Formats: sequence, C-alpha cells, structure tokens
Amino acid sequence: MKKWSAYLLMALLASMLSACGYNDFQAKDEAVKSAWAEVVNQYQRRADLVPNLVNTVKGYASHEKDTLEAVTRARAAATSIQVTPEVLNNPEAFNKFQQAQGELSSALSRLMAVAENYPQLKADGLFRDLQSQLEGTENRITVARQRYIVAVQEYNILARSFPTNLTAMIFNYEVKPSFTVENEKAISTAPKVDFGNDKK
Repeated sequence: MKKWSAYLLMALLASMLSACGYNDFQAKDEAVKSAWAEVVNQYQRRADLVPNLVNTVKGYASHEKDTLEAVTRARAAATSIQVTPEVLNNPEAFNKFQQAQGELSSALSRLMAVAENYPQLKADGLFRDLQSQLEGTENRITVARQRYIVAVQEYNILARSFPTNLTAMIFNYEVKPSFTVENEKAISTAPKVDFGNDKK
C-alpha cells in the first residue's frame, strides 16, 4: 500500500510541476543555451579570421600600425573573456562580453576603411576572400544574435507571466539579459537637420 501511495504522490508532484511551467522553463532554458552557443560560435569564427586579415593588410599597409594594433588588441580582449552558460545569468559579465565584441566590430570597420585607400590590397585575391568571409560571418552573427534575442524573449515572458512567475521565484529562474544596440543613446537622439535657410 505504501508503494502505491509513493507512486501516486510522485505522479501528483509531476503533474503539478508540469502545470506550473517547470518543464517549459527547462525547454526554454535549453533553447536559450543553444542559441547562445551559436552566437559564440560565430563570434569565434570571426576572431579566427582576424590574424590572417591583419597579416594580409600589413603586407600592403604596414605603416597603418595604429589600426592594425587596435584590431589585434580588440581581438585579444574579445577572446580573453571566458564564455560559459553562466554568462547568460550575469548581466554584468554579459555586458562585458557584448562590449568587447562591439570594440572588435568597430576596429574591424576601421581596418576595412583603411583598406579602401590601397588599390593593390583591394585587388589581392586573399584579401578579397578574407573580406568576403568576414562579411558572411557578420551576417551569420546578426542572424545568431536575432535567434538568441527571440529565445531570451520567450524565456523572459515565461519568467514574468502568472502563474509561471511563481515557479520562477521558487526555482530561482531569473530574467536573462539580451543584446542591446551599442549606440542606443545616439539612436535615441534626433539628428539635426539644416536645410541652409540662410539668406544670401
């Protein structure tokens, strides 16, 4: 009789956990981790391209030392951050990771702008191939980040909605950080427009 009571109690607990969203949290959390892994994978792919890109540019524009060093420093900073699933639950670590990747993006943009001044470099087959790979990787980063944002949004809605927010409180499922626009402040400021109304 005790054996049947234990089975009944376990079945009752399982149905309560299912009804309160426990299983949904597990599924959403795994979806967030999976999306995050793809983001990290694409950022690593980009970081792997940087040394070859820097060396190719150096061959044609060695006196652009500051730009080349800035890219190298930004890559070192971006790859030095330990990327673990715990980063997803730590807004400070997440922002640090995001900032480091943003700095690498900015440094690479400056490097590409410098390359525009060197026709021979732009004509180099290896450089064109690396540039194409970098552009493709940037596109994949955008897609991976978007998928991550959607996964986090679904998880966070579950964590904040009633009655699953009670499960979130009991099991300590906190809202996860998401990517933000790097120049959010600049975007929110309306541009000044001057139509040149000065009378001559």
